[in-house]
Amino acid sequence: MSRTNAPGAAEFLPPTHSLKAMRDAVQHCEGCELYKWATQAVFGEGRRSAKLLMIGEQPGNEEDLQGKPFVGPSGKLLDRALTEAGVDRKQVYVTNAVKHFKFEERGKRRLHKKPRASEVQACHPWLEAEIEAVKPTVIACLGATAAQSILGNDFRVTVNRGRSIDHPLAPHVVATMHPSSILRNPDSKQRELEFDRFVQDLRVIRQLLES
Repeated sequence: MSRTNAPGAAEFLPPTHSLKAMRDAVQHCEGCELYKWATQAVFGEGRRSAKLLMIGEQPGNEEDLQGKPFVGPSGKLLDRALTEAGVDRKQVYVTNAVKHFKFEERGKRRLHKKPRASEVQACHPWLEAEIEAVKPTVIACLGATAAQSILGNDFRVTVNRGRSIDHPLAPHVVATMHPSSILRNPDSKQRELEFDRFVQDLRVIRQLLES
């Protein structure tokens, strides 16, 4: 599904990097070949004044169909975790490192397939432009793909999760798990433990927003 000579998204960005202009322009992006299979591009959503910008990996099946980020099972878990951590969901801008759904078909089902590093890189101009438009105080990277898109390929969420990292794009960057990793855990007790750890990371983010 990928090609090494993909042009990248930079040439598809509109002259004005407003969120509205980019949300319209992203539907015409052919920066990598993922656009050929996805229903549509899924741009970020939230207020331009948001102090917290959260980055996931890519849209899932529901996001691809609805055209909005974090509206599937992972989004519902994220909403619950933000509530428990005391973070106002309405004050959060949510987006993904990759704007098109990458999947493999199993019968009638479309199953998530991890995007390649080249696809993440090709899509990075959209993400960087979103961050520049919102100017968040805290960037929260959900999962390894999101974290490495901002912090480099050597970054390990398991080692550095929940820590504030200085970065040129924002005063604070914090990496934690992606909600989907909690949902995939087959053990119910372990899921609750991982959810509690996730909420604790979000509380760290809340403290950074309040400081």
